[in-house]
Amino acid sequence: MEKMKSLADQLREKMVKPAENPGNDQPDTVAVKKKAAVYKTDKPPDAPILKLLTDYDNSDHKTMVHFRFDKQTVDFLNQFKIATGVDATKFVAYSVRQFISAHPELKTIIKHFIQKSYL
Repeated sequence: MEKMKSLADQLREKMVKPAENPGNDQPDTVAVKKKAAVYKTDKPPDAPILKLLTDYDNSDHKTMVHFRFDKQTVDFLNQFKIATGVDATKFVAYSVRQFISAHPELKTIIKHFIQKSYL
């Protein structure tokens, strides 16, 4: 299921690949320069967080939850996906997991609520 790609992912891959020019020995320099300016094909910087995000396995996550984000966050997630290839679902799943593990008091709040509600 990991190999299934959305139409948008397929189009992004086609846009990033250099255009093949059958029949012409010289590529159209104007089109090549324009593509280079618009689509930066450089490898993203090697940051440790990118390694953690790409290595995070969310293939066994089957439950879906609908959240609302502000426009700036959505724009960031979309740009991050294009720049790194890390899907927003994986980004959010990893972030929430890290937030919960960094704040164990959240689990304590839930435990206290459950204990009070069953008494």
